[in-house]
Amino acid sequence: MMKKDYVQPNRRSVAYVSILGTTQLHLRSPFIIALWSVTFPGLGHLLLSKYLRGFLLFTWEVFVNYKAHINLLILYSFIGDFEKAKSVVDINWMLIYIPTYIFAIWDSYRTAIDLNHHYILAAREDAEIKPFKLSALEINYLDKRKPWVSAAWSALIPGTGQLYIHRIVTASFAILEIFNR
Repeated sequence: MMKKDYVQPNRRSVAYVSILGTTQLHLRSPFIIALWSVTFPGLGHLLLSKYLRGFLLFTWEVFVNYKAHINLLILYSFIGDFEKAKSVVDINWMLIYIPTYIFAIWDSYRTAIDLNHHYILAAREDAEIKPFKLSALEINYLDKRKPWVSAAWSALIPGTGQLYIHRIVTASFAILEIFNR
């Protein structure tokens, strides 16, 4: 009698196809991700497909910015009216604003390193990518996309390039930001 070899399933996957888009692991520079969080808290997390944390940080920053009057502080300091800048800022809210930035930068950097480690482990296992997903709502599959087409669409209407590459959550966020202005 012949013994059957047991094939252990991969513990990690490199990509996941769903209705909301395709999420994939690949090596990312933690410094670049942290710089996106410096630009605006939550953006580094959105690049890492950590949508919930990214949206929460983004929303929290807007709320605290509004309460602390940071934009007015910046405006008055740029025009040289430092007394008015000091009077308009709410110090208590500003003290919450600074840790929000520091946390967003640190957490996006740390998460990028963790996801890089997961990618390396998945690559060692030679994890397969399931290129097709059937659900009751729609059929999703992987196909090749041209980066320049995505860049062109994003240049015309921000967020549509994300739609082109099937990153629905990020595209929705970008398009909603346009309409909120």
